[in-house]
Amino acid sequence: MTNDEITLDGGCLCGKIRYRITAMPMVVTHCHCATCRRATGAPFITWMTVTPETFSYATDEPTYFRSTRDVRRGFCAACGSTLAYLNDKHPEELDISAATLDDPALVSPVDHIWFGEKLPWIEPDDGLPQLAGSHWTDGYPSL
Repeated sequence: MTNDEITLDGGCLCGKIRYRITAMPMVVTHCHCATCRRATGAPFITWMTVTPETFSYATDEPTYFRSTRDVRRGFCAACGSTLAYLNDKHPEELDISAATLDDPALVSPVDHIWFGEKLPWIEPDDGLPQLAGSHWTDGYPSL
């Protein structure tokens, strides 16, 4: 299957928001930062980084909350599902919650970011690289 033949569909818990991705993500990563934990209520979140050109909402769009000066987080106002992360300093990237795919098994994480902020009771043994910061500061994996 070529990247031109990829279609990844997903959406929120209640179905109000649906989206489509038309290329494989640039990277899939587990994020352990404190703000992602607070925003999701989970010990970490798995993000898929895509380009805006390969992503579209098929129905309603999320509501956005500015969690920091440069970051907006998208969620469904009806059911609360975490959907998107946008950083104003990196408009060429859009992060979408991998768990909101209709079939999340179609993507696999390649690393952990913000590992220095992980909770002490999280001890992954998946063998994936553990970056102290983000891909923007510590580099992207060789794919």
